[in-house]
Amino acid sequence: MKVIFDDIVEIYDDTLNEEDLLIKAKSLKPWRKGPFKINNIFIDSEWKSNIKYNILKKHIGCIENKIVADVGCNNGYYMFRMQEFRPTKIVGFDPSQRCYEQFTFLNSLFKTNIVFERLGVADLPSYNHKFDVIFCLGVIYHRSDPVQMLKQLKQSLNTNGIVFLDTIYFDSEQPFALVPDTSYAKMSNVYFIPSIKALQNWCKKANFKEFEILATSKTTIEEQRKTDWIDGYSLEDFLKDDDFTKEGYPAPKRIYIKLKV
Repeated sequence: MKVIFDDIVEIYDDTLNEEDLLIKAKSLKPWRKGPFKINNIFIDSEWKSNIKYNILKKHIGCIENKIVADVGCNNGYYMFRMQEFRPTKIVGFDPSQRCYEQFTFLNSLFKTNIVFERLGVADLPSYNHKFDVIFCLGVIYHRSDPVQMLKQLKQSLNTNGIVFLDTIYFDSEQPFALVPDTSYAKMSNVYFIPSIKALQNWCKKANFKEFEILATSKTTIEEQRKTDWIDGYSLEDFLKDDDFTKEGYPAPKRIYIKLKV
């Protein structure tokens, strides 16, 4: 058996029954995060999550021998990738039953010590231990109170703890946040999309002492696109053109930040 935690998280094991595994994997659609490969089965997820991970990779060597949380972990792609840095423990938090089932399926093959909790960010402060490093990727714009969410992350950190966070943002020199009407890029659960200055102010209000911008990027149809593993629509269907969503809002750009207490 050979397991590779690289851009494609993959396993090669000639004892596996590929026909049964393919049936199981297809029953777990839609696959949003990935990609994964199980022998000859290539799970071509909607998001090429390796693009986001590789933006962060050069900054996250600090997780070696640390207790790590991944909030909104989906099926665990980023947690599997983090194995290369040898953290002491990784706990994923995501209330989604489908994400839990995908993770359980994958981890039955990869056999890591990752813990998956069907809990959300609000459960972190009361969890049975704190964390040295927390990843919270693509979550904050789904929260109706982003400052409260940031406070919950801070409350869940050990001394000298770090948060890696990314969010959709829009360009403005002012500390403004976009408040979509009914949807943003066809997502109905988006509350606030901040300018960088607004995001920085949210973090100050949550009492983070350091705010470091690691990178910004524009989300493209190379990174997020329709595949046979989602049976639905994707970014190309949600944009009017390269610059605007179907609703007329600025097309998604992402900012990656590192926060310290």
